[in-house]
Amino acid sequence: MKDNINNEYQESHENGILNDMDMMTDEKWQAIIDSDASYNDQFFYAVKTTGIFYKPSCKSRVPKKENVRIFQNVEQALQANFRPCKRCKPTNEKLPDSEWVALITEYIDKNFTETLTLETLGDIAHGSPYHLHRTFKKIKGITPVEYIQQVRLNAAKKYSIQTNKMIADIAICVGMPNTPYFITLFKKKTGQIPAQFRQMSKMEEM
Repeated sequence: MKDNINNEYQESHENGILNDMDMMTDEKWQAIIDSDASYNDQFFYAVKTTGIFYKPSCKSRVPKKENVRIFQNVEQALQANFRPCKRCKPTNEKLPDSEWVALITEYIDKNFTETLTLETLGDIAHGSPYHLHRTFKKIKGITPVEYIQQVRLNAAKKYSIQTNKMIADIAICVGMPNTPYFITLFKKKTGQIPAQFRQMSKMEEM
């Protein structure tokens, strides 16, 4: 994208922040791709899907270009409700563990139907899987995997009560396409297999 693209977009009147695509140039996009530290403090970039902003030098996974916002300084990114990356620390301060875990929790809540592992969460949250596991358990009292299971099973209970979906379909809807595993985990956590849970719930409503 050429530098003159700035002329195609009007400046926002709120806080002097430019719209999503303003200030994005080929040069800046290349700096993001290359994690080029020479551009640090010249601009910062945020990713809409993660709600986080970064230094150009951040070694995070390259985002989709359409999800990127460019900011001239930290204050603009914070005013736009983006949070600083825990890995590259664009504010030069350490993000409190509680806030970091809150970001991870929010991501799980919104994306529990996808394949989620410690590795993918670590990549998204910009921390090692081991550190993520340890910190998450310290803050939440359970591991990330246990939390994912909890969210999925809560969703499965709602599907069981509120719909007539087959058990295998419910398993797929909550991100657990392996039906036997889903049934085993459901019984382990609730004391009942999904079919029994559904039957008992209907009886209680009568």
